[in-house]
Amino acid sequence: MKKKNLMIIGAGGVAHVAAHKAAMNNDILGDICIASRTKTKCDEIIESVNRKGHLKNPEGKLFSEQLDAMDIPSVVKLIKKTKSGIVINLGASFINMSVLEACIETGAAYIDTAIHEEPDKVCEQPPWYANYEWLRKDRCDEKGVTAILGAGFDPGVVNAYCALAVKHYFDKIDTIDILDVNAGSHGKYFSTNFDPEINFREFVKVWTWIDRQWKEYPTHSVKRVYDFPVVGKQPVYLNGHDELHSLSKNIDANSIRFWMGFGDHYINVFTVLRTLGFLSHLPVTLTTGQEVVPLKVVKALLPDPMTLAPGYTGNTCIGNFVKGWKNGKKREVLIYQVSDHKKCYEEIESQGISYTAGVPPVAAAMLVASGEWDTKKMVNVEELDPDPFIAILDRIGLPTEIKEIKPGGKSSFDGTVRELEKELAESTATVTVSAANPMIAIEPRNQGKENKKKSAETKNSKKNKK
Repeated sequence: MKKKNLMIIGAGGVAHVAAHKAAMNNDILGDICIASRTKTKCDEIIESVNRKGHLKNPEGKLFSEQLDAMDIPSVVKLIKKTKSGIVINLGASFINMSVLEACIETGAAYIDTAIHEEPDKVCEQPPWYANYEWLRKDRCDEKGVTAILGAGFDPGVVNAYCALAVKHYFDKIDTIDILDVNAGSHGKYFSTNFDPEINFREFVKVWTWIDRQWKEYPTHSVKRVYDFPVVGKQPVYLNGHDELHSLSKNIDANSIRFWMGFGDHYINVFTVLRTLGFLSHLPVTLTTGQEVVPLKVVKALLPDPMTLAPGYTGNTCIGNFVKGWKNGKKREVLIYQVSDHKKCYEEIESQGISYTAGVPPVAAAMLVASGEWDTKKMVNVEELDPDPFIAILDRIGLPTEIKEIKPGGKSSFDGTVRELEKELAESTATVTVSAANPMIAIEPRNQGKENKKKSAETKNSKKNKK
């Protein structure tokens, strides 16, 4: 039997996107329930969907429920009550195991977009999935429960790009460099594009897969500048990320690395916060005797990522640079996707980061509903056929581009990590600060020069008139 009816757990920016896309495909997915600890946030998402007229089948239900997703019996009860055949977990990573357990108990298909985390642990030993989700593999197999792990963009779509490279473009792969840049501007002094707590936790240390072994590097210590399609030259830093923990096991490649774009301003703020201890996930006791978690305080002070969407401009570019051989010849291919923040907002009242993360799990749910990805076992995205997934993404808002690169040419990406001393010398961030005008930190670097040039032109014009 094909699975019907969808439950989305979570009510943040990614869940907002998923709800819109699910509503636009409710003829396939059936009734849609949005569940979260704060029901009013679910209702706001529903208002947005209705405002945009995105419920494709008007007879289908779109409703909200209050839920503590850490409470397994409550999740089980709600799955049964709503007759949900598919659950997309878009809450904080701390709830993964409780939601997964509820799905195993009820037989509902489980889909998430990030690896599980425990509040008192960060950047765990690789492969991280083996500490949590993969421990439930046997139970999923025994009960015939479909569980698709990491079905966002990264992890998710980039995993499918790896499978696509293996299936269509390479006989043998040497290296895969996953590149993720946001060349957009939200106009705030500082903000993260998704949950600040999760965002900061993942940058504590860098675990990467090089020469078929795990290697650790300091955060923001290895830098490259690459000329990306659409967004141009952008700095990227070697980073650890969820997808490496499964790709290292499931994809036959010598090295698989993840690189994320960071501007100097971000690195400056991040470094100061971390050095002062504000990014600690462990509680501290104040002189008043009150116990607080510094990272949660920072989260409370920063803008809600949902509020960034209306004025966001620019583009994201995320993709895989793959090197290897085909038919005995060297080959390099860039498989990537570009999203426009402004267009994302015009379509579904979201910014591009949430958009790229929220569309893929709905595509995965559609494939589960149709039976194509109803695996009856636990898998990571790269273990599935990438073609139908990418075909749906092309159709519902995330079109994939594929670019052949001349091996070793000027458009090639060199992710080889050299001696750390040399890497550190080239990864220094140069920042602009002003106590009188903090916003100068986010102005384009050439803006000051342009202002001086305009000022000089104005003076010359006045002299000429005299």
